[in-house]
Amino acid sequence: MSNPTLGNRLSKDDITIQSSSNRNNSLTCGHRACQGCGEALGARCAIDAAHHATGGKIIIVNATGCLEVFSCSFPESAWNVPWFHSLFGNAPAVASGVAAALRITGKEDIRVIAQGGDGATCDIGMGCLSGMFERNDDVLYICYDNQAYMNTGVQRSGATPPLARTATTVPHKNYLGNDPQIGKNISQIAIAHEIPYVATASIGNIQDIEKKIAKAIHIRGSKYLHIHVPCPLGWGFPTSETIRIAKLAIQCGLFPLFEAQYGKLYGSIPIDDPIPVEDYLKPQKRFAHLFGKNATPDAVSVLQEVANSNIVKYGLNGGDI
Repeated sequence: MSNPTLGNRLSKDDITIQSSSNRNNSLTCGHRACQGCGEALGARCAIDAAHHATGGKIIIVNATGCLEVFSCSFPESAWNVPWFHSLFGNAPAVASGVAAALRITGKEDIRVIAQGGDGATCDIGMGCLSGMFERNDDVLYICYDNQAYMNTGVQRSGATPPLARTATTVPHKNYLGNDPQIGKNISQIAIAHEIPYVATASIGNIQDIEKKIAKAIHIRGSKYLHIHVPCPLGWGFPTSETIRIAKLAIQCGLFPLFEAQYGKLYGSIPIDDPIPVEDYLKPQKRFAHLFGKNATPDAVSVLQEVANSNIVKYGLNGGDI
C-alpha cells in the first residue's frame, strides 16, 4: 500500500518500500546522523528491503564507523532488527561466524548481513572481506560508500575519488588533491573473487537498491552490494541536496550501476541523459579547487575520462557490457 499522503498516485514501478505505510523502519528515529546523511538513508532503505524480502528473518553485523556511532550510542539504539557491533576491521569474519552458527543450529532461513563504510570495507577490513569471499560464506556484505573516513575527521580512504580534498589530501600550489593513481575499486575486487553476486547501487535510485537487495538476500554464498551515499558534511554541499548529488554521480558516469554474477558482468542501468562530470563536481566544496580563478580544466578532464571509460565498460549508453 503506498503512502496515503501521496494519494496513491505512484505507478507500480515507482512505489518503494520506503513509500509504504507499513515499512519496518529498521533504522528508526533517535539516531544522531547529520541532516541529509546519505548513509542513514542508504542503510534504512537497504535493511528495510531485506526485512521485507525475508519476513523479518535477518541479523545485522555492523562494523565500527559513522553508521555504528550515530545509530547505537550505549545504552541506546536506533535499530529495530537484531544487530551486532563488530570491530572496525572484522565485520565479515563476525558475520561468517553468525552464518555458521545458524547453519549448525538448523536456522538457515535467517539471513545474515554485514555492513560498513568504505574505510571498514576497502581498507581496515579488506582482508576479512576477501577471506569471506574466498570461503563463499553465506553473507550479504553491504558497503555504504561516502568516500572518506567521515566519522574521524574526513580523512582519505581507499575509496576517495581522484583530486578530492580531504583532511589528509589538502590541495596546494603543486598538489591538486587525492592522487588519481591510487585507491581501490572494491566492486571489481569483489567480482575478481567470482562470488555469486556483486552489484552497485545508489540512494539516487531507491527502487534499484530494493530490487538488488531482494535478489541478493536469497542467493546462497557471498554477496556484495556497494551503495553510493553522499555526505553533506565531508563533501561540502547543502543538506537538502543529498539525493540530487547522488543522481548527478549516476548521470555523469562516475558511479555506474551494474550487476555481476560469478565474476561476469551481466547488466547495468543506462544513462538516459548524460551530463559532464563538472555538473557533479561543482556543487561540492571538496572539488572547489578545480574551478574558479585557479581552474584546472586538465585535472577535470582526468575525471571526465574516468566517466567516459565507465560508460563504455559498463554499457551505460545502452550498449553491450
